[in-house]
Amino acid sequence: MCFEDEAGQSLRPPRARTWARRGHTPVAVVSGKGSGRVSVAGMTCYKPGERSRFFYRIRIHTGRKGERRSLSEADYAQLVTAAHAQLHAPLILCWDNLNTHVSGVMRTMLQAHHQWLTVVQMPAYAPDLNPAEGAWSHMKSSLGNLGSCRTPHQLATIMKNRLKRIQYRPALIDGFLAQTGLSLEPAVLDALAGSLSGIRLPCESAPAHLLAGGVQT
Repeated sequence: MCFEDEAGQSLRPPRARTWARRGHTPVAVVSGKGSGRVSVAGMTCYKPGERSRFFYRIRIHTGRKGERRSLSEADYAQLVTAAHAQLHAPLILCWDNLNTHVSGVMRTMLQAHHQWLTVVQMPAYAPDLNPAEGAWSHMKSSLGNLGSCRTPHQLATIMKNRLKRIQYRPALIDGFLAQTGLSLEPAVLDALAGSLSGIRLPCESAPAHLLAGGVQT
């Protein structure tokens, strides 16, 4: 079972804790530029008796005119198909009703992979039910001091470093699930399936450009 979510970060850092010598107010000099941004989509994946996994995909936005400022259907498709290739198992994918998730292009991709992919639409405005939210909270807690970060590419390098640390800590990924109150016990899964609206779509051909590419694992 996989839970997907997305987040973004500009060059302006989030509020976070820092440190300084006693009696000295800490001052972190950061960039005030707002044109650069990094978007990231991530999936926490769970299977009883096996190591929990975390996959992610990053997209850098430099602020050029006409540039897309969010992840595309191709980005999500590559994340899902690459995760399937790594896990070697059918996926139950839980995600929200983001417009990119329910677009016609994305629906075509889902239809093409119905043999191994079942999509469950999560309730609206329910981030507390999505374990992937914990990954963003954990990542951003260490982004309070971005004084050396001047470009979106430098920001992306720092974010990749933080996300890679999560991948090597399966107990932390399990903690993201625990903080939602969800469980992989059969009785709990049955109750979850009853409360969410799952969709299984007939098979059609997906555009080839959606199936190319990779994912950070």
